[in-house]
Amino acid sequence: MMDLYESQRAMRNMRRAAMQRGVVAILDVGSSKIACLVLRFDNAERVTTGDGVGSLAGQAGFRVIGAATTRSRGVRFGEVEAMQEAEKAIRTAIQAAQKMAKVRVDHVIACFSGAGPRSYGLAGEVELSGQMVTEQDVSRVLAACDVPDFGGGREVIHAQPVNFALDHRSGLSDPRGQMGNRLATDMHMLTVDAAAVQNLVHCIHRCDLELAGIASSAYVTGIASLVEDEQELGAACIDMGGGATGISIFMKKHMIYADAVRMGGDHVTGDISMALQIPHANAERLKTFYGGVIATGMDDREQIEIGGETGDWEHDRRTVTRAELIGVMRPRVEEILEEVRYRLDAAGFDHLPSQQIVLTGGASQIPGLDGLASRILGQQVRLGRPLRVHGLPQAATGPGFASAVGMCLFAAHPQDEWWDFDLPHDRYPARSLKRAVRWFKENW
Repeated sequence: MMDLYESQRAMRNMRRAAMQRGVVAILDVGSSKIACLVLRFDNAERVTTGDGVGSLAGQAGFRVIGAATTRSRGVRFGEVEAMQEAEKAIRTAIQAAQKMAKVRVDHVIACFSGAGPRSYGLAGEVELSGQMVTEQDVSRVLAACDVPDFGGGREVIHAQPVNFALDHRSGLSDPRGQMGNRLATDMHMLTVDAAAVQNLVHCIHRCDLELAGIASSAYVTGIASLVEDEQELGAACIDMGGGATGISIFMKKHMIYADAVRMGGDHVTGDISMALQIPHANAERLKTFYGGVIATGMDDREQIEIGGETGDWEHDRRTVTRAELIGVMRPRVEEILEEVRYRLDAAGFDHLPSQQIVLTGGASQIPGLDGLASRILGQQVRLGRPLRVHGLPQAATGPGFASAVGMCLFAAHPQDEWWDFDLPHDRYPARSLKRAVRWFKENW
């Protein structure tokens, strides 16, 4: 545990150094595209000082000065699968973004989806003997959290204190400077498949870049797509990407649960390609221009040319009605949404005071998706676009860029994590935990 804690601390320090120099790159490694943004920080000093535990301020002091995307290669289900292919794609995106920014970047903060995220709710408490809460007390209570035995081959990617209680007062975001006898905390810990992280880290190092931070796409997408009220009162963000669909639940401005479904927009394209016996690229074009999930009477009459270059005149001149295309797409979209519903139920989402659901990500742009989603997931569904950030080109403001925008906010103003505090080294964590579901019921 401690070596991981140290490596996360080292990345935090590197991020600070990069921001003081003034530029850092953001890398969103997805299954369908790799996006790179170069950020310039105007006043690094003001940005790096957080305002309290778990603070999430706005876009303090940065602007996007370079942006590029490239078609992803070597990435499946949001995980690096073919090292050389992925390395080439990452290099392409980073070089193009640097060229636009007219600046060389050494440090990069990356996010990825997939990697089998698992959420844990941990709790810890310490006695204070009536004194004022200090930074050390916060460190002690975090160290007192019972860390689960999450098994080999897993790595902690986020570990955030999401709530503090002082004696009988709960829901404190920062207990420092207050008086009390007993300090307790709830921490949300997210683990992912270690191999997926190591492959990404290795890939970035092969591109001659230093990794100054790493985040789960599900987390950063929620930061970018949920408005403040939703983050406060309870909401789920569903990030429908190409190879994976990320799920994050926020409450009291913190992520308290994350999960992922290993299916996304690419699977819908694959179904079209199989059903109509056309290449993947043609299927993607049909999906983008004519796709949908809810057919009306008009769609039976609308003929779409499938096109193709096989040389077989009959085969290439085929047409399909829009209703038939929808008939191919809908079952897969329903399957993804049913799987999301199952994960939300398992997480105990219905115990939250508000059950707002926000859909984002490139695949959320399929026409009619919000209507179908509200039938499967519940009534309060809206389509989300990421927050506006300074300097972002118009082409990068759509739902497909939610995780990249979230990464900007994460880089500029990360929430406090376990490794931002000096934990007492002598303590070996005990082994017990509450699953997120029980934790919701007891805390909110």
